[in-house]
Amino acid sequence: MRGCNPGFVVTSDGVVVIDTPQLPASAVRMRKEAEKHGQIKYLINTEHHVDHIFGNYFFQGAGTVISHAEVLKEFMVVYPQINPYEYAREAVPTDDPQDEALFPDKETYFANMNAPTVTFRGDTTLHMGDTTLELICTPGHTQGQIAVHIPERKVLFSADTIFHGVQTWHYASNIEQWISSLKKLKTLDMDTIVPGHGPVCDKSQIDVQISFLHEWLFEVSACVAKGMSEEECLKHINLRDRFPVDIGQEYMLDHVIKNNVSSLYRKFLENA
Repeated sequence: MRGCNPGFVVTSDGVVVIDTPQLPASAVRMRKEAEKHGQIKYLINTEHHVDHIFGNYFFQGAGTVISHAEVLKEFMVVYPQINPYEYAREAVPTDDPQDEALFPDKETYFANMNAPTVTFRGDTTLHMGDTTLELICTPGHTQGQIAVHIPERKVLFSADTIFHGVQTWHYASNIEQWISSLKKLKTLDMDTIVPGHGPVCDKSQIDVQISFLHEWLFEVSACVAKGMSEEECLKHINLRDRFPVDIGQEYMLDHVIKNNVSSLYRKFLENA
């Protein structure tokens, strides 16, 4: 199903939701499940991409929404390359056809997106009774990227700083920053990682992610060094078999690869 890996943490002082599902029915189900464990006190958005934030709409009145300041700045902003509202709407017939009635019309949605009301710029900590949530800035995939570390449970919600077993989406990303952020995460005490996409993993996935990002840098920089055009570069690089896209999103693979190549190609040309 399209979207990130959202989750929630049950503490002695209430529930903290980390990201929200993009698909309406999934968001409604998640809220109901979270509320079985107590009152939702906070909703943390780890980035501004629509698959992490669209479901906020279905969490209205459920706690304070928190994010990095850059997430609020980019929240549901329309760009020439992508209209996040339309992207979310177009996914429903493909991924969630029985729930089209839940999808809000544009006017209704933008009247109350349930965007963050509390923001921060540096690492910060949220204390919830018996549980500590460390909100760690991990720029790279996006500039407002964060991860959530729960030291008492040795768990990290890495968000899209880690993609496990699925193709990494790095359109408009800063890969050098991303690699630095991954090295920062390696210093944390944890046994379990909930990645932004793909199955739950352990700390060893950090090195796999670093290696794959280096592979992307090498492949595109080699094409640029040979004087290839962007179109030639796209034909030459084939990382499709290295990792698929999320289950159910196979139709997006060519789109993801094209955007990854184009983004890196143009950055290398700018810095040449």
